[in-house]
Amino acid sequence: MTEEKPVFDIMKHELVPKHIILSEEEKKKLLEKYRIDETQLPKILHTDPVVIAIGAKPGQVLKIIRRSPTAKESIAYRIVVEDNE
Repeated sequence: MTEEKPVFDIMKHELVPKHIILSEEEKKKLLEKYRIDETQLPKILHTDPVVIAIGAKPGQVLKIIRRSPTAKESIAYRIVVEDNE
C-alpha cells in the first residue's frame, strides 16, 4: 500500500467512525487520566487509510468516536506508530 491519498473521501463513508487528532495537551491529559504511558495505548499504523486521510503523524493520538447501539457512542484512543512496535 502506498501512502497516497485515497481516490475518494473515506471519511465520508458510513462505516468509518469519526477520527480526531488530539493536541499534545489533550494527549497529556488522557495519559494522566488513565495513569498510563504511550506504550500502553492501542496502536494504529501510519499507513492506515484513515491516518493518511486526516494527516496524522507517528506519536499523535487519535480519538475515535463510534456509534453504539447500547451507549449511543463509544470512544476509543489509538496512537499512530511507524510499524507494529
